[in-house]
Amino acid sequence: MAGVNTNRTTAGVLLPPQVSAEIWAGAQEQSFVMQRAARTDLPGEGKTIQIITGDGVASFVGETDRKPNVEPTFGSKTMRAYKIALTESFSDEFRRDKAALFNVLRPRMAGAIAKTFDNAALHGIGAPTGDFDTLATAPEVSINTAGSVYSGLLGAMSSVSAAGGDVTAWGLSPQGEIKVLGEVDGNNRPLFTSNPQADGSIGSLLGRDVYKSRNVYQPAGGVGADETLGLAGDWNTAYWGSVEGIKYEEYGGPIFNADGSLKHAGRQDNMFSVICEIEVGFIVRDVNRYARLTGVVGA
Repeated sequence: MAGVNTNRTTAGVLLPPQVSAEIWAGAQEQSFVMQRAARTDLPGEGKTIQIITGDGVASFVGETDRKPNVEPTFGSKTMRAYKIALTESFSDEFRRDKAALFNVLRPRMAGAIAKTFDNAALHGIGAPTGDFDTLATAPEVSINTAGSVYSGLLGAMSSVSAAGGDVTAWGLSPQGEIKVLGEVDGNNRPLFTSNPQADGSIGSLLGRDVYKSRNVYQPAGGVGADETLGLAGDWNTAYWGSVEGIKYEEYGGPIFNADGSLKHAGRQDNMFSVICEIEVGFIVRDVNRYARLTGVVGA
């Protein structure tokens, strides 16, 4: 059988049951987009959201003058459902003898889906090409050099406002938070924390809440390109939807590698698989109502 499957001999798996009842696993991020954007029910065939793009303009009229007749203008955005999925395979003996480890691994598959969804929605990585929006092309505002963080935040607010929006929240990666914490005033005192000994994190910036997520960070795409350290946005104008939420299914059939070769024959090889999937979509009213905070860590 081709490939390597998770079993009791997998590297790092401890066999003696008395080793530990606890399992340490790296923390997984919940989806930043799912926490900040508004959720809407998404039928399997997709959904169209109506947008009012312009209101009628009222005017003063004289006592016997005719009242003006004006028309609002409309637009629409279509959200389509796309599937994100992964499978993991285990031996029967692994599930029996390492039940605690298996029970931790299974729900962590949802964390992998959250990461993939955020990468697509926030950075355009692997994003579908039709009726699925991404913030990859949002205007960039630099917070790269010392002394530029404050002006950069104001620049982000100005950019979002120019598109008809208002920054409702900031998203900062850990690298972005360090950049903001390092900003000092003319007397070399921290600009965004009043007490460095007590304030180790940033709860708000310029009256807007700050939310931290590793999924916001995007490394530089090439030589001379800046990293994405944070996002500012009018999150009231972002929508995500899923058809049925995250689904799990145990499967006893064969599993194939991406190149079509057989990984294992399922029950014939004493293996079973867990399939985790979601059908999800994402749209924003206008990508210009968001801004990417860019810079180079340590610069």
